[in-house]
Amino acid sequence: MMLFLRSLIFSIGMILATIILATPCFLTILLPHHWRYHYLHLWHRFVLWWLEVTCNVHYEVEGLENINGLEAAIVFSRHESTWETLALTNILPIQTWLIKRELLWVPFFGWAIWVLEPIAINRKAGRKALNQVITQGKQRLSKGRWIITFPEGTRLKPVETKPFGIGGAMLAAKTGVPVVPVTHNAGEFWPKRGFIKHPGTVKVIIGPVIQTEGRKASEINQQAENWMNAARSNLLEQ
Repeated sequence: MMLFLRSLIFSIGMILATIILATPCFLTILLPHHWRYHYLHLWHRFVLWWLEVTCNVHYEVEGLENINGLEAAIVFSRHESTWETLALTNILPIQTWLIKRELLWVPFFGWAIWVLEPIAINRKAGRKALNQVITQGKQRLSKGRWIITFPEGTRLKPVETKPFGIGGAMLAAKTGVPVVPVTHNAGEFWPKRGFIKHPGTVKVIIGPVIQTEGRKASEINQQAENWMNAARSNLLEQ
């Protein structure tokens, strides 16, 4: 019962914060991108803080030394929860997300994402979607933004795995920009489609940078997938 009440209080606060901060986000479209980004980052920071206060969910990061001095990167992140879509903005530099375009249609949340210029693709579009990832990805990287991808394509349960999509790896192969693999165990505390938030500490692991210059997309994907699955298995054992 206590977990339910804490989760209910968290959800109410999150919904109110989303409405209050996302509603005027269209006005920020007149501002430079980094101002828009930092404005909406306030929402992410509040939600993470509110999650700590109400549900006692904290996080710790391992491997930050792997990205020291890295100017641009394409991130391959494990996708288990809503949590990482918020926390990665706290952990990593200014970023753009590779997302399915349907997310832009979600009230409030989608509006906020739209002003940050995501790479929003129609996953059924095949080659056209891949070309969009490469074209827009190059443009975002040229502006110094990191690209956040979820190569599994959907949220998974902690014990699940899924073959990686090719989009992020193809962008890396075409640009030579390094890939940063990231895994975590957020699904154990904020489960996929789960209302109850479980207290504890989310562990985030940033892996060794994967160099991509002159490599095939399939090779890049395989190296990232091998590391992420191994690191995730270690987290499950712990």
